[in-house]
Amino acid sequence: MPFLGQDWRSPGQSWVKTEDGWKRSSDEKNNNVPEAKRCCEHEEFYKEELFLAMSYDVAAKKRKKDLLNNNNSSSNFHRDKWIYVHKGSTKERHGYCTLGEAFNRLDFSSAIMDTRRFNYVVRLLELIAKSQLPSLSGVAQKNYMNILEKVVQKVLENQQNVRQIRELLQTLYVSLCSLVQDMGKSVLVGNINIWVHRMENILMWQQQLDNIHINRPTSKGMTLTDLPACLQLNIMQRLTDGRDLVSLGQVCPDLKDLAEDRLLWKKLCQYHFTDRQIRKRLILSDKGHLDWKTMYFKLCRCYPRKEQYSDTLQFCTHCHILFWKDTNHPCTANNAESCSIAVSPQGFINLFKY
Repeated sequence: MPFLGQDWRSPGQSWVKTEDGWKRSSDEKNNNVPEAKRCCEHEEFYKEELFLAMSYDVAAKKRKKDLLNNNNSSSNFHRDKWIYVHKGSTKERHGYCTLGEAFNRLDFSSAIMDTRRFNYVVRLLELIAKSQLPSLSGVAQKNYMNILEKVVQKVLENQQNVRQIRELLQTLYVSLCSLVQDMGKSVLVGNINIWVHRMENILMWQQQLDNIHINRPTSKGMTLTDLPACLQLNIMQRLTDGRDLVSLGQVCPDLKDLAEDRLLWKKLCQYHFTDRQIRKRLILSDKGHLDWKTMYFKLCRCYPRKEQYSDTLQFCTHCHILFWKDTNHPCTANNAESCSIAVSPQGFINLFKY
């Protein structure tokens, strides 16, 4: 083609259409630049382009390495306050939003440091450990383990929620034992030695949690046992887990008598379960009364307990955006509050089921 030079990477030559055909322009003919100089310019231009390409390649590899290593301090690793949940491709948007992508982009690492969101994130980690771990990408699986490590370190520091995290680690370990046996089926991403090392870390964390020794407070002020019985019972009614009541009853004989209060266990059953569920699991004591304590633990084995969190993820039905409750998102609806619904941990997983 006449408008291309000998080297296709060069800017080309200037041609003019005449009656006799295409000819080079007069300005270019009078150009007395030596051919050797032209070649040098082309060579320098090629070297510059090659250097820029190598620089872009190195930068891309660095971003990929930072993402794989879950390097939060890197400027190339982003945490979003909200994400758009799209389940199909359109003219405006392409691709799908998966569970792993949402888990990586939403800032769960900072959420575990917030007391209001801690239980929510732990419950989400437990649900993922039970059935959704193979559906995560390799980066998401690594991010999952990093967040879990931060959760364990937080519990070891403040010595709170020990039983909850111990159950999470046990659930994850049991799931990994079955998944590692099926490594040939590509259920987990990465080398099997990496996952064996992670399982060893889980066992080490469990040992550290078992060795926690909660020291008695040094304060000599008023304690729970110094309060009147009516106030102690009022405090017990604020507990939503029956296992906490059992543990509290093991402190002293007086608290044990209060922890066996039938009305206390009745309110706990009515809080977590419906009347229909309770009627199906009626249990009578030796005295002919309803044994609400035994009924509670039997109902827990048959039905899920009611979940209540201080702060949850919200989903905007108008914009299809997932965001934290105390953060805003660019909603285009006239009444943004009416479009937002609370998303439970199980609801978060269900959003990405197709």
